[in-house]
Amino acid sequence: MDQSISIFLPVRKGSERVKNKNTKPFAGFSFGLLGLKLQTLIEVKEVSEIIISTNDPEAIKIGELFYEKSDKIKIDHRPEFLASSETSLIDLVNYVPTITQCQHILWTHVTSPFLQSIDYSKAISNYFIAISKAYDSLMSGVIFKNFLWSKEKHDLINRINDEKWPRTQDLLELFEIDSAIFLASRDVYLKQKDRIGINPFLFENDKIKSFDIDWEEDFKVAEAIYEKFFLKK
Repeated sequence: MDQSISIFLPVRKGSERVKNKNTKPFAGFSFGLLGLKLQTLIEVKEVSEIIISTNDPEAIKIGELFYEKSDKIKIDHRPEFLASSETSLIDLVNYVPTITQCQHILWTHVTSPFLQSIDYSKAISNYFIAISKAYDSLMSGVIFKNFLWSKEKHDLINRINDEKWPRTQDLLELFEIDSAIFLASRDVYLKQKDRIGINPFLFENDKIKSFDIDWEEDFKVAEAIYEKFFLKK
């Protein structure tokens, strides 16, 4: 079985909630979240290529610098119509298999800064085991067991018994997608028009590894976590 894997790393220009979040310095790291992610990904031995898909000149410069460390890195100059805040995710999904010939595609984001190379390797190993057992893809996230209240129903929506306030362990177990890893075959992209199939294996990250930077406050919190737990002294 062809196990070639392409990393798809979308890094568009013009972040609205956190200005220049992909490339501005992060926790003293001058190449920012993009450089930190590339540093992690080039250590994932199972990966054949790492595609930085971007319309950002600064991201291109960083990508070219890291190419000197690994020729796995490729830069996709993404068309502007696929790099705006108005771009449909499905349009971007359909674009991905046109820029790689690898049989499997791992979609990840620089905004998940705490995933280590070993985490990606573990996910890849789990993926190939999973597809041998009737799963067709893999998606990462965290188990969610907490009270969810509906404004419309004026009640909990994840209760599984008649108890008014059940124990949290007795709530419906949900899976919160963290957008850190989506892994599927190229065929899934082409046939399902999606980055996961109809029966994804749910790959569980811990809460730290699942941390996603979406707002300015997240960026600051992530820097503090990185400096405390991940920065080599």
